[in-house]
Amino acid sequence: MVWLTGDKLHLCKKGLIACVSAPSVYQKLKQGVVDGSGRVSAVVLEYDRRFAAYADDFIFYDYNEPLSLPSGVAPRSFDIVLADPPYLSEECLSKVAQTVQYLSKGKVLLCTGATMENVAKELLGVKMCSFLPKHNRNLSNEFRCFVNYPSDLLCS
Repeated sequence: MVWLTGDKLHLCKKGLIACVSAPSVYQKLKQGVVDGSGRVSAVVLEYDRRFAAYADDFIFYDYNEPLSLPSGVAPRSFDIVLADPPYLSEECLSKVAQTVQYLSKGKVLLCTGATMENVAKELLGVKMCSFLPKHNRNLSNEFRCFVNYPSDLLCS
């Protein structure tokens, strides 16, 4: 996903990013797709232990235990938290939202199904963006981005 451009580029260069259940975003950030440098400070919180290959950038994450994080992960330590909950359910989004709120200094970018709009707004104070992300897999549900901060790029 190469949708982190424009106003996100400035943020990525200067902040620490948490990618919650979003390993493809983490990979693109680290490959330098976003700013061309590959020097973005990011971590990936993921259940799939294959991503442990990212060493210190990998944090094991089970959304069923939203606050079960290593002691080195401090509250409100990330400038932006990108989250892509693994399931389209209120239960899953509620748990992921707990993690996002714990990690975030304030800025949240959520990618999930459009059907989750009201729940996402209630839990995270996000609004649906006009930008339509493309997903690598053909999903049967409409996939959307939501943010809780002004974004001319995503929410025109």
